[in-house]
Amino acid sequence: MKILVVDDEEPARRRLIRLLRDIPGTEVVGEAGDGEEALRRIEALGPELVLLDIRMPGLDGLSLAQRYVDLPPLVFITAYDEYAVQAFEVNAVDYLLKPVRPERLLSAVERARQRLLATKEAAARALSAVAGRGGPTSRIVTVTRGVIRLFDARDVTRFWSSDKYTLFRADREEHCTEEPLSTLEERLRAHGFLRVHRGELIHVGSVKALRSGEGIHEIELQDGQIARVSRRSLSALKAALGLAE
Repeated sequence: MKILVVDDEEPARRRLIRLLRDIPGTEVVGEAGDGEEALRRIEALGPELVLLDIRMPGLDGLSLAQRYVDLPPLVFITAYDEYAVQAFEVNAVDYLLKPVRPERLLSAVERARQRLLATKEAAARALSAVAGRGGPTSRIVTVTRGVIRLFDARDVTRFWSSDKYTLFRADREEHCTEEPLSTLEERLRAHGFLRVHRGELIHVGSVKALRSGEGIHEIELQDGQIARVSRRSLSALKAALGLAE
């Protein structure tokens, strides 16, 4: 489990990181000293759990959780007990008081692990149920903080790989699905999607322009997104667009 540690006091961060080293299956992927930095780290590192202090300068932990809904599971860690109700109102996994006892930290991490597992299983069931209706489905499933959302791929122009996830834009926001690009390629072929690069799957009908120069090929889509095109995929793309070689 990838964990981000957020606390404005460096000694507190160091202690949490030391305690996490004794918990099997955990990896501290980064740390932050305030809410704004935490947002940047979450976007860049993709943690599966955030250990979050409540009182911090600038954007504090509770305000962060209340303002942004698309966050990983949160465990609040604080010296104050009066925020517990508000913490659980934002669906916190746990609420730990400083100084954190090792056994309580272990319990919180295990609770987060079970929540992640349950969420993934729910997403898999949702995807299986959609696919089980017969024929090529256009449904895309995402899971964010336990909320399962369904999108129609026909409203999407592009899917692209990022680390072990697949990203796409819908409703003017970026979303993430665990379904691999290779699976989407097979499933969405009947809906006009074509793999144009190892990390790019695009809707052919949404192509606005094809550009080539200095050995680099890319396409512009109707919504302004730009996708790379590999040399080996160029012929197939031109054929799909009805362009002569």
